[in-house]
Amino acid sequence: MNARVRRPARPQGAVSVRAVMSRFALTSFVALVVVALVTALVSRRVGTDQAIDDASRVAWVSAHGVVEPLLTPELLAQDLASLQRLDDAVREYVLRGELVRVKIWTPDGRIVYSDEPRLIGEQFELSADKRDTLRTGDAHAEVSDLDGPENRYELEEKLLEVYQLIESVEGEPLVFESYFRYSGVSSLGRQFWGQFAPVAIGALVALQLVQLPFAYGMARRLRSGEDERVRLMRRSMAASEAERRRIASDLHDGVVQDLTGVSLGLAALARRGAVASDELDQASAAIRSSVKSLRSLLVEIYPPNLREEGLESAVGDLLSAIGQRGIETKLRDEVDDHDLSADAQALAYRVVQEALRNVVSHSGASAVLVKLQLVDDQLQVLVDDNGRGFSTDLLAERGERGHVGLRALGGLLADAGAELEVRSAATMGTRVEARIPRSVDLALAGVPS
Repeated sequence: MNARVRRPARPQGAVSVRAVMSRFALTSFVALVVVALVTALVSRRVGTDQAIDDASRVAWVSAHGVVEPLLTPELLAQDLASLQRLDDAVREYVLRGELVRVKIWTPDGRIVYSDEPRLIGEQFELSADKRDTLRTGDAHAEVSDLDGPENRYELEEKLLEVYQLIESVEGEPLVFESYFRYSGVSSLGRQFWGQFAPVAIGALVALQLVQLPFAYGMARRLRSGEDERVRLMRRSMAASEAERRRIASDLHDGVVQDLTGVSLGLAALARRGAVASDELDQASAAIRSSVKSLRSLLVEIYPPNLREEGLESAVGDLLSAIGQRGIETKLRDEVDDHDLSADAQALAYRVVQEALRNVVSHSGASAVLVKLQLVDDQLQVLVDDNGRGFSTDLLAERGERGHVGLRALGGLLADAGAELEVRSAATMGTRVEARIPRSVDLALAGVPS
């Protein structure tokens, strides 16, 4: 069973005002681009719909105002004079602006008139839209299929067809088909874009400019808050370090020295036989044991100078302390201290110290192994015991009762960009493994050293 003691590592270093403002500028630019694209699509769509509506109205006026009164029986019978009168009217009053072609269809698909005379009298299958216009009377508009045989004379690249229902003077239903240049439709869409875009984009730019001072102020406050947090953490750690140093100094210079002196004095008395040597030997042994315990406590309260004594020596002192409790210890140090930063050594020492504290307090182990090695530019710290182990539920229970050393250590390592993993199972022992960047700098990581 694996129990990972880890929390998400926060971004290293203090909050950067420049980074915050850069992100703000980037998101603003993305929003501006999105708004511009949406505005372009919507305005072009609105403009296109408006242009099609305009074309439909022009077609309706042309069909009912100019063409219908001239749809006599003679014209439907292809009388040349009637066709000429209609053609003159269409060319004078209808074929203007974007309207470039006219066709008049009978229900059976015959073209009774077109301004392209070669189409007059020809018959084609009616499209679905034309049939729907004849059936419902609704107008339809669509982009021309220039590949259709009825459109073989169209030279424009793209045309818009509009279908209107009309009647001859005798009430016969016909379809009035008018063709408009699609460039005019697109042009109106661009005009709408030109009208809407400055308003939409300008409003967004103005909003971003108004928000800029607020964003800058917020970034400054975040930076200030981060600096204050780091300063308070460092001050707290410094105060704790000073207090531990004072307690260690008082113990070393006071009770440890006194007990050492008493032990030496009792040993001298025992050699002279001044009192019962057995009792003196027992008292001396008890005092020496107390002195060793106090010295071990000094190591825990105030760790040694790792730069002067070395990580191997400092870890050896920790193992010696638990060795006095009858626990077999073994140290494998495969790391040169010169390959590690001072902070990497300090974190490794804390990992070993906390793991050994749990060995003594909870595991009931008879043997423990500590291994230090470099793996992929990381210092790997391994503490392995043969104790009773524990389950994940037991780890949570210990956390609730206040045994939060490993959890707190996991948080410290995560802040430094390192990882802590605890693997254990009931009756299977416990393995504590830490992976620490060998060049870690706690100051750059924003962690008090």
